[in-house]
Amino acid sequence: MAANFSNSAWFYDSLSRLVYGKAIVNTQLYLLSYIKPHNKILIVGGGTGWILEELTRLHPSGLQITYVEVAAGMMALSQKRNIGNNQVTFINDAIENVTLVADFNAAITPFLFDNFTERTLKTVFDHIHSLLKPGSLWLNCDFQLTGKWWQTFLLKSMFLFFRLICGIEASKLPKITVCFHSKQYNIIGEKFFFSGFIVARVYGR
Repeated sequence: MAANFSNSAWFYDSLSRLVYGKAIVNTQLYLLSYIKPHNKILIVGGGTGWILEELTRLHPSGLQITYVEVAAGMMALSQKRNIGNNQVTFINDAIENVTLVADFNAAITPFLFDNFTERTLKTVFDHIHSLLKPGSLWLNCDFQLTGKWWQTFLLKSMFLFFRLICGIEASKLPKITVCFHSKQYNIIGEKFFFSGFIVARVYGR
């Protein structure tokens, strides 16, 4: 059964700011700086959709965005966002169920993969990979463990909370970097936040 983040839609952003301050937002703002005018962008797991308004601040028009979000509650909030004169197609489904033309310039996956087990991760990752054309960028951010005890404690607490509230399947971080290496992506930009617990990486093909 897929996770249902609709249960947390009404408090998700407030909770993240309470725990992480501006780190979650700043991580994604760093990634958005790599988006170019007139890009065709795939956003998977955009949550409440505030990322759409930040994209619009950077590019008030000219973007073609496909916004895929499995949680109906999150999608409802996302569809109320200001998108300027950009073109946004909203798809309320799991990305692995969606058939799209493989011509995207960029994919954005904000804190997506830590919801999955290794098996699901590979399925989702391979499907997104298949939708990117040569020369595209993959903008990803997620959590990582760097050996600090509080990171392990916080991570376990998050997994427990979202398994109870939203039904996520994961109980540990999957091997995200292994997937990128297996498809021969190169890191062309990288920045760390929240004492290294959060990492934003820009991958190129």
